[in-house]
Amino acid sequence: MNKLILSAALLWAAAGLAHAEKADSSKPTEIKFDQLEVDDVKQTKTAIGNVILTRGTLQMKSPKAVMKEDPEGYQYVTMTSTPGTPATFRQKRDGEGDQWVEGQADRIEYDGKTELVKLFSNAQIRRLEAGKPSDEVRGEFISYDSRKEFFSVKNTATGESKPGAGRGTMVIQPSNKNAAPAASVPAAGK
Repeated sequence: MNKLILSAALLWAAAGLAHAEKADSSKPTEIKFDQLEVDDVKQTKTAIGNVILTRGTLQMKSPKAVMKEDPEGYQYVTMTSTPGTPATFRQKRDGEGDQWVEGQADRIEYDGKTELVKLFSNAQIRRLEAGKPSDEVRGEFISYDSRKEFFSVKNTATGESKPGAGRGTMVIQPSNKNAAPAASVPAAGK
């Protein structure tokens, strides 16, 4: 079954020719919050309460975020949820039209150096085209590489796949080019 999930993920990734917005990596990071604690010695910032992190078109939201910075200046963020309020992310994809990828989970980790997003527990990712979902995948762990438009789904929140631990789900919407033509409906009274 894991091969089926991985095959579906590879198919989904191969179908997407657009990549995450390349300009995002060169944009400043803005963080809005209710409360902030900064530890300059450990190079950590902990934001609490209605946290909104924005970097170009990348937007992440959660009740709490911890951001670390390495000596090279790369940022690493861990967004955590509270009951009823998941951690979320959304990012525009390069390419024609209005294309986005968005997701949610109990915990989201973002690696600014590799632009890798990891979603832990109750994880979901959707691709949107013109505001409408085109594909969606759910699992306990999803790793999403925004540079390569590649993701993998595992059946445990640790990022491992274990027999009998759970199953993932993928929904692929029909494309407009494959949709049957709409039947003509006579106007009322005719």
